[in-house]
Amino acid sequence: MEIRRAETADTDGINRLLRQVLEVHHEGRPDIFKGGVKKYTDSELADIIADSQRPIYAAFDGNKLVGYAFCILKHEPDSNILTDIKTLYIDDLCVDESERGKHIGQSLYEYVLEKAREMGCYNVTLNVWTCNEGAMRFYEKMGLKPQKIGLEKIL
Repeated sequence: MEIRRAETADTDGINRLLRQVLEVHHEGRPDIFKGGVKKYTDSELADIIADSQRPIYAAFDGNKLVGYAFCILKHEPDSNILTDIKTLYIDDLCVDESERGKHIGQSLYEYVLEKAREMGCYNVTLNVWTCNEGAMRFYEKMGLKPQKIGLEKIL
């Protein structure tokens, strides 16, 4: 398996996995997530791929894209309340549903940690929806701990 920064040529594979993630969220929370739509237009995705502050790391088995991690580098050096740290936020991590159980997610996550260290980050953070129990178990297995908890009351 090879992991590298995503390129524009990877758009079709990325879109395929983005649809899988969206369907998991739609099935878990149809009151919030639409089904059968794309998260990004191809133009928006091209902008993200080109943005050095928003790296997408893509995992390949041969020529097949089998996973990705969308990341965002966050740094607020002039905050009145936050310390001056860099954070690499994982906005989205997905392994192709047909490839799960092969440690691709773990390899992607470890790759993100390595890149975060190279960037001088203090931490890696992410959010996970409680309806995505498989992802929650995966992240707990990777050693992540809750940093903050979002709560809601549906009216």
